[in-house]
Amino acid sequence: MNENLNTPAIKKGSELELEIESLAYGGMGLARKENFVIFVKGAIPGQKVLAKIYKKKSGFAEARVLTLLTESSNAVEVKCNHYYICSKVQSLSYDEQLKEKSNQVEDAFRRLGGFSNFELSGKVGAEKIFNYRNKMEFTFSPHRWVLDSEPEGVNKSFALGLHMTGRYDKILDIKNCHIQPEIGNKILEVAREVCLLNPDLKPYDPKTHIGFLRYLMIRYGANTDQLMINIVTSYNDLNKLSPLTDTLLKKIPQITSMVNNVNTRKADVAFGEYETLIFGNPYIEEKIGNLTFEISANSFFQTNTYQGLKLYQEVEKAAQLTGNEVIFDLYCGTGTIGLFLAKKAKEIYGFEVIRSSLEDAEKNAEKNKVENIFFLKSNLDTFFKSGQLSRKIPKPDVVIVDPPRAGMHPDMTNYLHKFKAKKIIYVSCNPTTQARDAKILAEKGYAIEKATMVDMFPHTPHIETVILFSK
Repeated sequence: MNENLNTPAIKKGSELELEIESLAYGGMGLARKENFVIFVKGAIPGQKVLAKIYKKKSGFAEARVLTLLTESSNAVEVKCNHYYICSKVQSLSYDEQLKEKSNQVEDAFRRLGGFSNFELSGKVGAEKIFNYRNKMEFTFSPHRWVLDSEPEGVNKSFALGLHMTGRYDKILDIKNCHIQPEIGNKILEVAREVCLLNPDLKPYDPKTHIGFLRYLMIRYGANTDQLMINIVTSYNDLNKLSPLTDTLLKKIPQITSMVNNVNTRKADVAFGEYETLIFGNPYIEEKIGNLTFEISANSFFQTNTYQGLKLYQEVEKAAQLTGNEVIFDLYCGTGTIGLFLAKKAKEIYGFEVIRSSLEDAEKNAEKNKVENIFFLKSNLDTFFKSGQLSRKIPKPDVVIVDPPRAGMHPDMTNYLHKFKAKKIIYVSCNPTTQARDAKILAEKGYAIEKATMVDMFPHTPHIETVILFSK
């Protein structure tokens, strides 16, 4: 009864003509029918579409496009026919992508954070909007998802590609990916040919847990031209794997590192329980600024090297270091931000819970001869609140936080002001959780001084922001 008074007669299965107003966070088109919000999959601002409702909730609905009635003036020709799997907004001009992402950040801070006058101070676009990803992870599967555009009779029992959205079991076979370096497509071609010719190289089935090949991971050194292949299998058998590894090494001479990770678990992850080095070093090197980093198969590293440099430069601008500052780098991961700033600071303390990340951080500090940075293993949900910080460590002048997508634990957010740091620099890949945390910081007396969006992933809905809080 109440729903009928407040919402139009929209039901699952309804077909409606909709005008797309903007992009919602996550990349879907946003339309309204009598002020009722409808998210439209695959639509971009400026389009008029006939759409079919496939999900209806009390506050919104979701729809898919049946017919494009009017094209957007900001539409551009797409490079691939499966862009909506990963680069969901490739059909929108890049300038408009930046505009829509900026609007999403500002909307999150105004609506969720309560900052009614919030505006971005700047937005940093990418010069390289294709072929920029330095890491790609492709899945082997015996369950291929066949597109309507593909011919009848294609082999459905083998795929090497990406997960269909919302499906753990179906993989779209990828022959050309335009957001990875060109050589990645050659690697996919060679790997596919070898596997189809060798019946022993069976893809792993997540339903039956039978099969051998699980993932093909490619890592690129954008500034070093080094190239790693990591083949993840369900058990150890280098003899069985050799037709694939030998052919890749023969036909792709650019390979500088090849490893085999073995994951015997049912978990759908590319991390192995152990690793065997097949060729070269067990890592590749990458450069950001004047620093050189060793990146192993399972290391975390910014996925866009070019924009990673710009992101760190924005953090550096926000910090305005004089050389006398003590910095706390929370959720430091492999320490890249701290290492980037170390030569302009007095001391930096990195805090991270994952031991392998800390080992990489310490290794890279030694490699780059950075002696004023120190790393501490710490669960930041409880570490400071429970008084585990040594009294020998000085109070910070600047605190940098770069938490996971879920944002900071409430206890950590509420504790931050107790450091009495002059500046807090919050780096985030999720403006909604960042806005939530910013509201708490504002209540503790910190004001937003500067806010910058850095587009790390062109043609995707992902957003990275750097917010400077001062007191």
